[in-house]
Amino acid sequence: MHEVTEIDLKNRRVLVRSITEKKEWREAFDHLVIATGAVPVCPALPGSDARGIYGLHSLDSGIRVRTAVDTEKPKKAVVIGGGYIGLEMAEALIMRGLDVSLVEQASQVMNTLDPDMGALVSDALMQVGVNLFREETFQGAEVSDGRVRAVVTNQRTIPADIVILGLGVRPNTELAERAGIALGVRKAIKVNDRMQTQNPGVWAAGDCAESFHLVSRRPVHIALGTIANKQGRVAGINLGGGYATFPGVLGTAVSKICNVEVARTGLQEKEIHALGLEYVVGRIESVTRASYYPNSGKITVKALAEKGSGRLLGAPIVGVEGAAKRIDIFATALHAGFTVEDMINLDLSYAPPYSSVWDPVHIAARRAAAALAGRS
Repeated sequence: MHEVTEIDLKNRRVLVRSITEKKEWREAFDHLVIATGAVPVCPALPGSDARGIYGLHSLDSGIRVRTAVDTEKPKKAVVIGGGYIGLEMAEALIMRGLDVSLVEQASQVMNTLDPDMGALVSDALMQVGVNLFREETFQGAEVSDGRVRAVVTNQRTIPADIVILGLGVRPNTELAERAGIALGVRKAIKVNDRMQTQNPGVWAAGDCAESFHLVSRRPVHIALGTIANKQGRVAGINLGGGYATFPGVLGTAVSKICNVEVARTGLQEKEIHALGLEYVVGRIESVTRASYYPNSGKITVKALAEKGSGRLLGAPIVGVEGAAKRIDIFATALHAGFTVEDMINLDLSYAPPYSSVWDPVHIAARRAAAALAGRS
């Protein structure tokens, strides 16, 4: 195994270190691709390096947690962080029979959702038995004989046999920063739509690189595998002598948390506020199949639209099986620059096992259009 420890842009060389052979050498390059990804946020707090505390980022780290649960038989688990990783780990540990507590610093879990939609996810967690502590800050761990015994927040001490840190990730760009490569949002590497940095012959792609948001028209850093794959493809085509561009992102994401499917794309309400845009909300509660069809279940959909233009700005969805992949309709509409009026007439498929005649996507768009017309 090898790692690059230094980038010399002036002489177009990298310093390579062999991890196994303990030796170093310099390697010349004509073109350099930086794809260093992201690293988990792991705060240096009292006791945070104790045995039984795990950060999650790779397959190997997940296997270590599973092995610990299998061999050490913990009874009480505490998950720090209410994002995708934290929520999915809370569900997994509940399914393994552990008593699970989740600590989230914000007022809601899954802060990529609007608060009203995040509340639906909180309800799903509590229904399966997760002890949810919101607006509490992780301050460290109580340790005995080198092993974690409890998690300490600003409000309480929670007994713990195993602790999962799900505090998100940050771009892994220290190497690029030391080399003088320009960084942008959240210290992600600045790139153009061909994935070129501001340094000739140097490219970046994946979780270490910035993206361009198609709705806000601003640079963002969103660490998702879908984005990383597309950026890598574009960089590879260009490096190989072809021509490709990466137009931008919407932050489209889906997850399954306990008994609900969760999805989002585009902008949240707080992001729209920050941009100074005026908007309306079309929020509806419907069902995933025809209402008379067996196993039809609840789905909540919001369509956010700009006042005046009617342009779709974003959408979140929370519901039972069959809910989440409807987000792809909204994502496609955002890519196309649709208004909510455009969405009402989309020729979507219909059959009772899959939808009502008016799909929940249609209904949310109609509600937003009515709000634009002052009829809501």
